[in-house]
Amino acid sequence: MSATAPLHTGSVANADLPLYGELGMTFMQFPLVRDIQASLADVVVSGVPFDLATSGRPGSRMGPQAIRQASANLIWEGARWPWTFALDDHLSVTDSGNVRFKHGEPQTMVDALEAHIRSVLQSDKTALTFGGDHFISLPVLRAYAEKYGPMALIHVDAHTDTYSGGSEYDHGTIFHRAVEEGLIDTEHSIQIGIRTAYTYEGHPFEVLDAAWVGDHGPGAVLEKIRQRVGDKPTYLSFDIDGIDPAFAPGTGTPVAAGISIDCALKIVRGLQGIDLIGMDLVEVAPAYDHAEITALAAATLALEYLYVLAANKQQKAAKS
Repeated sequence: MSATAPLHTGSVANADLPLYGELGMTFMQFPLVRDIQASLADVVVSGVPFDLATSGRPGSRMGPQAIRQASANLIWEGARWPWTFALDDHLSVTDSGNVRFKHGEPQTMVDALEAHIRSVLQSDKTALTFGGDHFISLPVLRAYAEKYGPMALIHVDAHTDTYSGGSEYDHGTIFHRAVEEGLIDTEHSIQIGIRTAYTYEGHPFEVLDAAWVGDHGPGAVLEKIRQRVGDKPTYLSFDIDGIDPAFAPGTGTPVAAGISIDCALKIVRGLQGIDLIGMDLVEVAPAYDHAEITALAAATLALEYLYVLAANKQQKAAKS
């Protein structure tokens, strides 16, 4: 190679090449699609390799690709247990790769992600978004609110993320800001698995803390969810640290005494019939993982969510 030959023809500065980009497999080996508007898919999977808003251990920028890689363990089942049908018989899913933005400039991520999700929704699709840290939920919710108005929120996490302090880009303030901006219908929203301090008086959401979930089980959780969200369009935001670190150690802010992966899967699986309009799954930090168990948990939760969408689609078709 000539000493003057360029290493590549793109430019990281103008985001022609995403820093943690497109190499490797897609989620569940779904087709890679760049032209979202032309796609006939029901769901678009996207990655957001961003962790500049994290307050704990960094590394969740590597989460999207870790989740995609772990999904290789799930692709061999024709019909995922305990479902009785193959997902692709009823739901079309594509992977659009990772959202592109300028590394080190958080506002470029905000703008690019909001525009990306808006494009997904304008094409009558729904988004499944892999973080990255939890701050990515805010631009996603902004795009969703443009279409749906204030929506119900099901939020699984160790933390409420309703803290009013912090900087403009902070993964602990996202739902405080989302409420301020009118993106969420707080009367129809619920937080599950919380086990860190928050201000109880005036808290905008109903909270089922991790101890309550452990004592009452997923059936009682689902009953509370259904009572809370009703028939509202509902967005699911799942922080992997909602899971106990025994099952999901690969995250930036692990907190002991969380919910089990079995309980979490039963909760997601039980959301059939709720008007689910989108999901993000965030805070997988593979550098702290062991044997990919956190990434596998995340991939499995995402796949369960897709099966719920497929089941909901079948129910609607049967009624029409």
